[in-house]
Amino acid sequence: MRLLPQTNWHGWQGSRKRRSGVETKELKDCAADLWEAARMLHDGQVVGIPTETVYGLAADARNPQAVAQVFAAKGRPADNPLIVHIASMEQLTEIAAEVPPLAKRLAEQFWPGPLTMILPKQASIPEITSGGLDTVGIRMPSHPVARALIRLSGVPIAAPSANISGYPSPTTAAHVMRDMQGKIAAVVDGGPCTVGVESTVISLEGADTVRILRPGYVTKEMLESVAAHVSLDPAILHQLKEGQTVRSPGMKYKHYSPRAHVILADGSWKGFAALVEQRKTAHTYALVFDGEGETLSVPILTYGKNDQEQAQQIFSKLRELDDLGAQLVFVRAPSADGVGLAVYNRLIRAAGFEVIQV
Repeated sequence: MRLLPQTNWHGWQGSRKRRSGVETKELKDCAADLWEAARMLHDGQVVGIPTETVYGLAADARNPQAVAQVFAAKGRPADNPLIVHIASMEQLTEIAAEVPPLAKRLAEQFWPGPLTMILPKQASIPEITSGGLDTVGIRMPSHPVARALIRLSGVPIAAPSANISGYPSPTTAAHVMRDMQGKIAAVVDGGPCTVGVESTVISLEGADTVRILRPGYVTKEMLESVAAHVSLDPAILHQLKEGQTVRSPGMKYKHYSPRAHVILADGSWKGFAALVEQRKTAHTYALVFDGEGETLSVPILTYGKNDQEQAQQIFSKLRELDDLGAQLVFVRAPSADGVGLAVYNRLIRAAGFEVIQV
């Protein structure tokens, strides 16, 4: 893709009206379609866009009316903050009121890439974008289409995952079209997502301390190469208490869940197989690692042999189980180390924290 020069859209008058059951346009990764998507974003419309993590539901982060359309399309709770996506370090100070030295070092190491930092927000970021908080999550995606659209539209982009709230996140344009047809202006097809789970979200606590609020592809071990101290928030593996403040997307609500009832089984293969055979009912499936499952009496799907493959495949497999008509799904729990922690985190939320030790 040849990147187009950054353009100032001041004075451009859009004529498109807000969506009202109108067909969502399918756009491609080509110059003409990227121009059209950028015009839509500048005009306050909502567009599904690819990132390296998952597809995002993009809108001008500083336009409350545009952001409200994102919440409406997703059915997202209003206290669940959005992440603002930027395309350059110059944009960082336009969004963040303060950028500590540690944040700069982390950005140098991990941007562009799947790391979101929670920082004090500028007054230009409306409360609807930040979930009513005085902070905002910011990241610079590595996907060239996402960064091109930010530059071409001239606006920072708020972009939560482009799915119905609570459903598995989309990792292809087809997933977005299935969830958002008629609800948004367009979807840009940038191919399958390479990471497959949402970004790591962190807060900074002091000059050399990082707290991971949501695990992702950037792991605790990787962050320790920059920060002296890295801790895991308890909400990564445990449900928040009633009334507890949501500091990051993916912390509070049941997320990533297919229509099927999901049970996460953590332990040995022998114990997993015994659990499935004991509790199976009609329309029961098992989601297991590559090379497993031949001895089970229920249909199986596999989702990779290591944590990176599992991250890339987990959401598409959960969606596939719905397509197959699964009503009960037993899932082999991945390792909770490295990128596996991100997959484990998504699965315990998909299961509504129903985890059985086997």
